[in-house]
Amino acid sequence: MQYNFKLGRVVTFGFGSVFVVMVVIGIVSKFTTTKLVESNGWVSHTYQVEGDLENITKLLTDAETGQRGFILTQKANYLEPYNASVARFEEAFDQVNKLIQDNPEQVTRLNRVKQLAKDKMAELAETIELTQQGKRPKAMTLILSNKGKQIMDEIRGKLAEMTQVEDRLLAERQQTAKQTAFLADLVSLGGTTIAILFGSIVLYFIAREIVRPITQVANEIASSSNEIAATVEQQERTATQQATSVSETTTTMDELSASAQQSAQQAATASTSAQQVLNLADQGNQAVVRTLDGMAALSHKVSAVADQMVRLNEQTKQIGSISGLVSDLANQTNMLALNAAVEAVRAGDQGKGFAVVAAEIRKLADQSKKSAEKINGLVNDIQSAINSTVVMTDESTKTAAQGAAMTEQTVEVFTNVTDAVNSMALNIQQISLNANQQATAVQQILLAMNALNSAARETASGISQTRVSTHQLNDAAYKLQSVV
Repeated sequence: MQYNFKLGRVVTFGFGSVFVVMVVIGIVSKFTTTKLVESNGWVSHTYQVEGDLENITKLLTDAETGQRGFILTQKANYLEPYNASVARFEEAFDQVNKLIQDNPEQVTRLNRVKQLAKDKMAELAETIELTQQGKRPKAMTLILSNKGKQIMDEIRGKLAEMTQVEDRLLAERQQTAKQTAFLADLVSLGGTTIAILFGSIVLYFIAREIVRPITQVANEIASSSNEIAATVEQQERTATQQATSVSETTTTMDELSASAQQSAQQAATASTSAQQVLNLADQGNQAVVRTLDGMAALSHKVSAVADQMVRLNEQTKQIGSISGLVSDLANQTNMLALNAAVEAVRAGDQGKGFAVVAAEIRKLADQSKKSAEKINGLVNDIQSAINSTVVMTDESTKTAAQGAAMTEQTVEVFTNVTDAVNSMALNIQQISLNANQQATAVQQILLAMNALNSAARETASGISQTRVSTHQLNDAAYKLQSVV
């Protein structure tokens, strides 16, 4: 149904009009209040000027009182009012001068008063100085000359003239303040009355234009709220079932998350153990390589020893040959010695010395033969030992070769083990990474499920609140119908 005025426009126009009226009244009231405050300020200003003018009169009177007391008594304590007036002289005139800067005529009068006051203070100072110098009669003569009285009379006249001007200004300003106050009261009371009347008219217009559409809207709301309530109840049941399902799924995901985290931890532990095994395999491989190097070095040394034994055997054979030659030489020497002895016997006395030499040579030959026989025995023993050593060296060489071959096989086995363990470690690391990723993914899914669970619960709660709100809306619609 269409209306001549929309609800928003009616309310906006009505209250906007009242607001505009109130703003206008407020502005006028603010203006009148400001003027009133300003007028009162000028009144206070005038009172302050008059008070300061009286202070100047009092200041000069106090100075004159101090001067007369000192001249009559010649006691210094009577000069205290005079000294105080001298100290406050400039300050008193400056204070009045600041207040009357807006009135040039008053400033001119004040300057004249200040000059007269200076003359008066000079006259007072002169009489005080004469008294202090012991010239009291001369000071009295100066006082009785009425010069100071004439100055004070003129000062009082000027101050009275200034006071009259300030009184006239005060009367004008008080009248202005009264008029401003009356205007402020008029604006306040009249504006309030106008605002009330205008507001009443606007409220009547708003009530007339709003009640009719609100009645129909209330009927429509009541009808719609019943339909919404039925739909919301169905959605509430569905949302509750969904929240229950999501809660069960979240519980399952919690268990899956715990299992995934445990798998990730076990995979990490297996990866660490595989790395340790890999390190041990590398160490064993290095140890076997060092053993292989040692076996190779030992084989070379054993071969070198075998070569030395062969050369030693040959040298021993040479020693045996030399020993045989020495034995043959000893036999031949023995035969020669025997022949020499025979020839010495034949020679008789001349051959005795030769016989002695031949006997000694024969002894040496016998000793050489015995030594050669011992050497042959030792050489035979050495050759037997060398032969045994050569046989053992050959066996050691063969054993070293077999050990080297076994060590090479061990190195190959360790290399294969290292490769296998390394491959296993990589696989376990990949498994650990996959398990961690799986745990992270499960955790993210769990967070999403928790968020979904919270959202489902909030949705169910929101639908319940919507159902309650729908019933409240329905009740409000009926109440609105009854009120309208």
